[in-house]
Amino acid sequence: MAAAEGPGSGGGSPGAAGGNRQLKYISLAVLVVQNASLILSIRYVRTLPGDRFFATTAVVMAEVLKGATCLLLILIQKKGNLKQFASFLYDSVVVQYVDTLKLAVPSLIYTLQNNLQYVAISNLPAATFQVTYQLKILTTAVFSVLMLRKSLSRLQWLSLVLLFAGVAIVQVEQQQAGSQPTPGGLEAQQSYPVGLAAVVVSCLSSGFAGVYFEKILKGSATSVWLRNVQLGIFGTLLGLLGLWSTEGPAVAQRGFFFGYTPLVWGVILNQAFGGLLVALVVKYADNILKGFATSFSIVVSTVASIYLFDFHLNLPFALGAGLVIGAVYLYSLPKGPSAGRPSPGTDGQLLGHAAQCKELPSVATQGFLTKSVLVN
Repeated sequence: MAAAEGPGSGGGSPGAAGGNRQLKYISLAVLVVQNASLILSIRYVRTLPGDRFFATTAVVMAEVLKGATCLLLILIQKKGNLKQFASFLYDSVVVQYVDTLKLAVPSLIYTLQNNLQYVAISNLPAATFQVTYQLKILTTAVFSVLMLRKSLSRLQWLSLVLLFAGVAIVQVEQQQAGSQPTPGGLEAQQSYPVGLAAVVVSCLSSGFAGVYFEKILKGSATSVWLRNVQLGIFGTLLGLLGLWSTEGPAVAQRGFFFGYTPLVWGVILNQAFGGLLVALVVKYADNILKGFATSFSIVVSTVASIYLFDFHLNLPFALGAGLVIGAVYLYSLPKGPSAGRPSPGTDGQLLGHAAQCKELPSVATQGFLTKSVLVN
């Protein structure tokens, strides 16, 4: 990746090399904390006793906050000149409406994905979700081969087989063990099959949307902040449509911010800004470091789940999770100087929304939610 090579390239003074090494470690910490904390915090707020907030409103609020932040960043780039700012947005969003409409499809899929991730995390233990969600690497690889004609090395194919085997072992173990107790006795409100179906569909949608996003944006020079604004417009509108169709009467009766607490706001802020933060630091980490961050996030989520949610770690789960961790690392290893590299000008743009969790067809970001968990 062009964006990833500069800071970590060889040569230069020892001081510069030390600074780059420090930036890599900071990047690793940010990637691990953002990925693990988002999953754990969503699981925590969705299993607390008391009134539950509407997940559809959280998805909409994350889109609004993220879009507003990107608008502010564009305004800063225009040095506070409102006339240039308004003219730029009008030309980029309205005049070039065909380019804007291209993002309607991935935005629709991302909105669906974000809502499904709330469903999945609400019904699955955090560690189980974290492991199973790595199937998006498999779906993205398959869609990349089919839609972009990309090639995978034998090692990467082997890693995908190990990934599938590891997830399968975890699922068999979890189904045999039954649903785990959760705080406040919420077992009756949770359904393992519903959570599993949600995470599988989310992985499929994530893989397709990421590859489609790359396909339509190849060669584009549009900034990542503008792309986030364009996606945010559709994401907000589609999120409101989903809210109205699924929980409209309940939201109208109880209010848009029903069940919101400081913890819920923390989750939303993590969704909205965590992905953008990852987009800023991810260029300092190579693929191996990103793969290690994904693997370490699984470990962190599992250990935290033992203490926070009384998650029971046993040998089958440890074996399955170990296979997934190893597969993620193997898949992240470079396969050659030119194979499978994204075209110039697209990588930096895609990284921005991928971290919202809105992912890319690359191990560079496939391990992270974005986010816009919820991607972006």
